[in-house]
Amino acid sequence: MNKSQLIDSIAKKAKLTKVDAKKVLDAFMDTTKTTLKKGEKVALVGWGTFDVRKRSARKGRNPQNPKQVINIPAKRVVKFSVGSELKKAVN
Repeated sequence: MNKSQLIDSIAKKAKLTKVDAKKVLDAFMDTTKTTLKKGEKVALVGWGTFDVRKRSARKGRNPQNPKQVINIPAKRVVKFSVGSELKKAVN
């Protein structure tokens, strides 16, 4: 499912126009992004939790030349932990 299909589905289920559904989805995505940038987590009970984790710097190998060691810089990554209701629904 891509973004436009998701907007169509939200509009249909929530009885909204596609324009309003797009605004809702964009607002959710923007709010989530802003919250994660601050280093805070977004928890949706039963659905899951978006959290920011720090990945430390490390050494790696160049896939094109396995003998060459490269430095991989430290960075922050987003992690999603699945909630119990979503896990049950999928299985």
